[in-house]
Amino acid sequence: MSAAMNRALPLLAAPVAFFAAFFAVPMIVVVSSSLMAGGVPSLGNYARVLFDQYHWDVLAATFRIAGLTTVACALLGYPLAYYLVRVVKSRALRRTCVILLVLPLFTSNIVRSFGWMVLLGRNGLVNDALVGVGILDRPMRFLGTELGIVIGLVYILLPFIVLAVGNALAAVDPALEDASSDLGATPFDTFRTVTFPLCLPGLMSGIIMVFTLAVSAYVTPALLSGGKITVFPMLIFQQYSTVFDVNYGGALSMTLLVMTLVLVGLAGWIGNAGASATGRKAQ
Repeated sequence: MSAAMNRALPLLAAPVAFFAAFFAVPMIVVVSSSLMAGGVPSLGNYARVLFDQYHWDVLAATFRIAGLTTVACALLGYPLAYYLVRVVKSRALRRTCVILLVLPLFTSNIVRSFGWMVLLGRNGLVNDALVGVGILDRPMRFLGTELGIVIGLVYILLPFIVLAVGNALAAVDPALEDASSDLGATPFDTFRTVTFPLCLPGLMSGIIMVFTLAVSAYVTPALLSGGKITVFPMLIFQQYSTVFDVNYGGALSMTLLVMTLVLVGLAGWIGNAGASATGRKAQ
């Protein structure tokens, strides 16, 4: 074993112990629990999950809400991050904007979701504003709909994608953009061939972060749906806290985890393929 490896092993001990204690061991417990039914090893819990159309409908609603939330966060977050990094020149003003952006994260999701319940009500500020400017003839029902849940999740998760894209944009050397402009590229061409491809990894990491958090969200969908819409984390919570069927809850948890990993892996593969194609075009 090399001297460098000997020096690295003590440094790896703490993160490996943390990973084992707070991720590996709980996952082993959940997996082993999901493979038990009636005190004996069985795949019956997974059969209940996979052969019940209700679970597939709930899973589809969960991924649909998470997907719409992720798309909305990307469409809103990228321009906001670009504005903060490239347009705002004052460091003090930029720092203030970032603080205002992340400040709501220090507040409980329950408090923020209750706030959106007030804002999205029939007599809430959102409906009053939309009716006031003439977009709607009468108040629209947001609460108890997927749209209301998506609005609440976008508000809660938007800072994550803004920070991810902002860090990627800040790492792009402005000299590259200047060189592109000096060679005759328009601002749009410079953005398309230089800026966007270089910050695409940051955008993808933000998208994956927002999607996984939206898929696993429980509090906001529960409050903003008013019990009219069920998402998969709510099913898992019911099994663990109401029905007390930990074996079935484990099977639900593992199903959601595997489905999410498959979709995230697919998104990562598409993102890498897109980045490679964009890079080849730029060359």
